[in-house]
Amino acid sequence: MQTFLEYVVKGLVDQAEEVQVQSRDQRGQTIYELRMHPDDVGKVIGRKGSTIHALRSLVQVGAAKKGLRCTVEIVETPDSQPEESEA
Repeated sequence: MQTFLEYVVKGLVDQAEEVQVQSRDQRGQTIYELRMHPDDVGKVIGRKGSTIHALRSLVQVGAAKKGLRCTVEIVETPDSQPEESEA
């Protein structure tokens, strides 16, 4: 599932070389953490979250066929936060 998710996300973004997908287990569920360039986060989320919801659904269905549970989270690093202007 991790390879599939990485392939799909790299196809959506402009800076594919910065896409990272890491998995971690938490209470019997695999959580795939997406990290990418800050400018590409909006492309992965989509309008009203439609793209990320679709990605989560695909990953959940694929995992369910294997008897697993998983989800996808976007991890924003501190440098991806918009800078506040000094007043």
